[in-house]
Amino acid sequence: MPRLIKDGAVVDDRWALLRDAASLDDLPADAPVIVPLPLWRAQREALRARWDTGVWLEPGDDPDLLAADCSALPLIAVDFPQFTDGRGYSTGRLLRERYGFAGELRAIGDILRDQLYYLAQCGFDAFALRADRDPEDALKSLADFSENYQATCLRPVPLFRRRALAPSSPPVPKATCSPARA
Repeated sequence: MPRLIKDGAVVDDRWALLRDAASLDDLPADAPVIVPLPLWRAQREALRARWDTGVWLEPGDDPDLLAADCSALPLIAVDFPQFTDGRGYSTGRLLRERYGFAGELRAIGDILRDQLYYLAQCGFDAFALRADRDPEDALKSLADFSENYQATCLRPVPLFRRRALAPSSPPVPKATCSPARA
């Protein structure tokens, strides 16, 4: 069984990602499935009647097409076909912040260790790494940084505002530089 990182732990992946599913006939009856957005849109009512169905989005898919379904879907997967394609970061933030998606938000595709921390800041809580990557090693990357300057899904208040709200501390002296002598 494949393994993935979910909620800060390495776990077995019980979901079947059906990248080539084109009809309901392509779905196993006894397993939770992640179907492509076009199949979801064509067979929405039948798929909602199943016990576990998630949807995966390609980089060019508009997350607005799932806005009405965000409260009902247990899982949305966002595909990163190449690690250099960053459109999925925006999709993740939109799903969490604009559409209020509270289920599992999974990054799939060409996911590398160096991306996990930043994906988590955009709202992703599950990561299906490339098959040639070790999820136990990648798990450590979620703690690579202790602070963010900008606002994120995990920390919606930017650092400068958090500092302003913190109890005052003594000022740090400014460094002084003496001019170079000739």
